[in-house]
Amino acid sequence: MNNSNNKKGSGPGKPSGDRKKTSSNPKPAMDKRSQNRKPVVKKDSPNIPKPIKSDEIRLNKYISNSGACSRRDADIYIQSGNVKVNGIPVTEMGYKVKLGDVVNFDGATLMPEKKEYFVLNKPKNFTTSNEEVEHRNVSELIKGASNSAMAPVGRMDKNTTGLLLFTNDTDIIRKFSLPNQKSTKIYQVTLDKNLKFEDLEKIAKGLTLEGHKLFVDEISYIENEPKNEIGIKLRTPNVKVVRAIFEHYKYTVIKVDRVAFAGLTKKNLPRGNWRALTEQEVINLKNL
Repeated sequence: MNNSNNKKGSGPGKPSGDRKKTSSNPKPAMDKRSQNRKPVVKKDSPNIPKPIKSDEIRLNKYISNSGACSRRDADIYIQSGNVKVNGIPVTEMGYKVKLGDVVNFDGATLMPEKKEYFVLNKPKNFTTSNEEVEHRNVSELIKGASNSAMAPVGRMDKNTTGLLLFTNDTDIIRKFSLPNQKSTKIYQVTLDKNLKFEDLEKIAKGLTLEGHKLFVDEISYIENEPKNEIGIKLRTPNVKVVRAIFEHYKYTVIKVDRVAFAGLTKKNLPRGNWRALTEQEVINLKNL
């Protein structure tokens, strides 16, 4: 599938040039006999923190970047002695890996990848499930986006369309898959009949589904559209909940289209096309 606008947006500017080194401040004149002389700290004193080199990365982050596990879980593996750097077990928390080091994690050599992020405007009849072999998988639509293996964030059935985030960043995948994730999603829902105003008000106040209280941020009729076209904003990561809300009030859902996900929109992104996230969009996702 052809990419639409797949160039990354320009990120924050980098400072140009290196900072000039300034000479140490001149020591104040002091009588040789003075008893108030301050102790001189040597440059190689362990009390002076050493600067982190640009080609160094914390071991737990290196492991997380490879997709093996989260940073927190990586710390557990490190403490238990299951991580080796250049063949030597490392149990030191905060240990930094240098460029060219070989990291062995639980018996396997890690190859960390550059983190990439894409958003797809998913068409109908594609699914995120690998078990539904009778339907085409969404991975077909973005296979030209990266040489790395991209995974969808969350699930989306074949009948649901709209925004779907892909990444090889396991931290982001876990973050947006948690039940208590607070990012908002906006859906346009098409029903088999007009939504009664009293039902719209009931949904707006929240409802209980399968014993769980569900809160809806906003719900309204789509402006200049029939009353069976509904816009709904909520925070649950489970797309199936959208259908369940209206089915609870005896409506048949004809179509569900996700038009916004965690601040991302499908503006200027045709159905079936993908684009790379800008640096600012990635920052926004990580800060949610």
